[in-house]
Order: sequence, then C-alpha cells, then structure tokens
Amino acid sequence: MKNYKRYFLTSESVTEGHPDKVADLISDSILDACLEQDKNSRVAVETMLSKDKVTVAGQITSNAQIDIEDIVRKTLKKVDYTDKEINMDYRTCAVDINITKQSNDIARGVNVGGAGDQGIMFGYATDESPDYMPFSISIAHRLSKKLTELRKNEEIPYLKSDGKIQVTVEYLNDFPFRIDTILISAQHSKDVDLETLQKDILEKVIFKTVEPDMIDIETKFFINPTGRFVIGGPLGDTGVTGRKIIIDTYGGIARHGGGAFSGKDATKVDRSVSYMLRHIAKNVVANGLARRCEIQLSYGIGIKEPLSIYIECFGSNRVPEWLIIKLIKEKFDLTPNGIIDYLKLKEPIFSKTSNYGHFGREGFTWEKIIQM
Repeated sequence: MKNYKRYFLTSESVTEGHPDKVADLISDSILDACLEQDKNSRVAVETMLSKDKVTVAGQITSNAQIDIEDIVRKTLKKVDYTDKEINMDYRTCAVDINITKQSNDIARGVNVGGAGDQGIMFGYATDESPDYMPFSISIAHRLSKKLTELRKNEEIPYLKSDGKIQVTVEYLNDFPFRIDTILISAQHSKDVDLETLQKDILEKVIFKTVEPDMIDIETKFFINPTGRFVIGGPLGDTGVTGRKIIIDTYGGIARHGGGAFSGKDATKVDRSVSYMLRHIAKNVVANGLARRCEIQLSYGIGIKEPLSIYIECFGSNRVPEWLIIKLIKEKFDLTPNGIIDYLKLKEPIFSKTSNYGHFGREGFTWEKIIQM
C-alpha cells in the first residue's frame, strides 16, 4: 500500500461580539478617527473590557481632535452590547481613558523613516483555498460571519453577538481532504431551548456555509456543548486588545512573530510588515512560484532596512528559494515608509480589519494579486 501523509489541523474564529474582538474594534476605531483628520497620526492604543467598564490606554500623537468616549460607546452599540445583564450596556458602562503622547525616544527613530519597534514578522499563503489561506481558518471565519449575518437579519432572532467557532480539517498529503469536526458556541437569549438552537445552527449556518463534499458521515458537530451560553461579552470574560493574534492571521498553521495588530498605526512594523509579507507570500503562490510560502523579516527600532529575510516553501517551490528572495528584494521597498506608501496604510481602513481575520478578505491593498 502506498504511503501517505495524514494529519489533522484545527483553527478558531470568533464573532464580532467576543470581548477580545470588541477591544480590537474599539482600538482600531480610535486609530481610524485619528487618521481621518491627520494622516500622520502616531497611535498605539489598548482597550480592556470588564464588567460594566471599558478602559482605554496608550499613546496618541496627532493633530486630530477626537472624542474617545463617544467612539467607545458607538462601537459597543454597533456590536449589540445593549444589556448589562448578559454582556454590557453601552449607555451606562463606565469609560476610563488614560492616553499620553508617543515617547520622544521612539519618535526620533520613526521620524527619519526607521521602524517603530524591533521584532520579527511573518507572512504566509497557500493554494489550498481560493483566498490563499489555510482551509481550516477560512471555513472558521466564514462560519463566524454567517452567525453574525443571521443575528443581524434576525433569521435566527435569539442569537446574541458573542460566539466562538472551531474547525478541524483532515489533510492527506498536505491537501484538505475532509472536515473532521465543527464546534460552535453561540451566545443566545435565555428563552430558547437547546434543541432549537442546535437545529437552526446546523441547518442555517453550517450546511449553508460549508461545501457539502467536505462533510461526511463521520464529521462531528458540537453546538453549544455546555448546553447554555446566555452570559457573554465582558460579563463572562474580560476582553483585551491583541489577544486573538492567531485568529487574526493564519489560524495556527503558520508561525507568528508575536506582535498584535489592532490599535497600532502603520509605523509599527508589527502591523505594516505583517501585511506586506502576506502580500508578498500570496503573490509568490498566485504567480506559481510555490504552492506554499512563509516569509520572515526582522527589524531594528529606528533602522530603515530589514535586518534579515527568510523564506520557507516547504518543498513546494518551483524555483530556488534564493531566487525568490532575490526577486522580492528587487521588486519591493521593504523600508517602513516604502511599505506604508505601497499599501496606502495612512488611510482610515483599520476598523474593517478587526473581525474575521486580517488576511484572505478582498478589499485590502495587501490582498491584491500582481505580476511578479
């Protein structure tokens, strides 16, 4: 019998009402508000949500005049935080703000075009899905978005905004073969019975989203396995900016440099370089140079050029990896300012990235396919 490679990979997504994602959305909404008035705003804002309280802290250096408390309350309303008995009430919660300006020690390096921090960043792409993302995270995000869609259009009227999705995919010889497990925990009103919820999510969410040929008789479905999920949001779990970095990127399939994205302007290379590396990796795959591609760059604070570049194509490359690196260096300006200009990262587009992954979604400059 011919030998083959068989393994299982799991990825997770969460809905827009998950407290960590609400924190991300608030931080990015503050960033966008600054960029709308001042394209050169320096922003590094963190948000924490706990019972009946939102704390916003960080550094902002900008000519923009913004009302942070108003942004917070409007964002909470947008994600249906309207009831302090089950999540949070945007009208009555406390909002604590502690904002200072960017350190002069950091600014002196950024002002001359250097990186706003030191660190390592990764980008990844694969041809296993039409969006060049790992299949497991692609499906998980689609299920998350479907839950939100059915809540907002009231097709499943008892759904609330918090929720978590987990998808396990069986791979054969590095290709997704079947979905082994789908786990969905969806927040709901207290008056719905579990059987109704499970039936609705199975029929209206899972079967309407997942390709039927990826589900078989052995696929396992777990829907609200504890039997009840009424208390959600920050009432059930404190939310903090930047805690969903694996959901934001590649679902645990590729490596991660460790830096979060939300609340940071593009001079922070954690964000801008990660976007650029996704763009490059995607185009390496889309142009047929490799089936899978992972790229790492490293930067030093205040230094313009990357300190190192590394590429791994997992044996799927059709041309030598050193030649791909040479092509990347010739084609792309990898200085922070070069990346910001190329990807147009001074525009107020960041709140749109906060939910359902920063990658694999059309409409962002880093997802554009070009000729290499």
